[in-house]
Amino acid sequence: MPDAQEAATRRAEASRAAQASTGLDEAVIERLVRAFYGRARRDPMIGPLFAGVEDWETHIARLCAFWSSVALMTGRYHGQPMAAHARLDLRPAHFARWLMLFEETVRAACPPAGAEHLLERARRIASSLEHGMAFHRGELPVPASSGGAQAGRTSS
Repeated sequence: MPDAQEAATRRAEASRAAQASTGLDEAVIERLVRAFYGRARRDPMIGPLFAGVEDWETHIARLCAFWSSVALMTGRYHGQPMAAHARLDLRPAHFARWLMLFEETVRAACPPAGAEHLLERARRIASSLEHGMAFHRGELPVPASSGGAQAGRTSS
């Protein structure tokens, strides 16, 4: 098992490689996060989900750490996204709207390679959260190929 210094060195190398291949860095991520969540908070569908955030700067810092970890492999985020979202009654429409706004903002704020890098990860994260939340509500998973024909059915 590698020691902590070796692991930190490997993480830093991976982060540099991600930055070089995507054109993303901490400054781009912060601009993106601020632009996106500024839009999201004003959105009629998903904006109300942010009403409970009392300290917006602390929340932005947490979101920047999350996206830095996801996109640049920095390891800055130490949280549990599922637990953070569990109190919200998120439905498929919320995830679709979040992804649409995120894609628009990412494409405007990031270089093309960075945008694709972030979008691939955002889609996986949204899918994972959406399925995890549906599971906790006792809903059957709906295969993507079904077109949502069974959406909302619960297990009995």
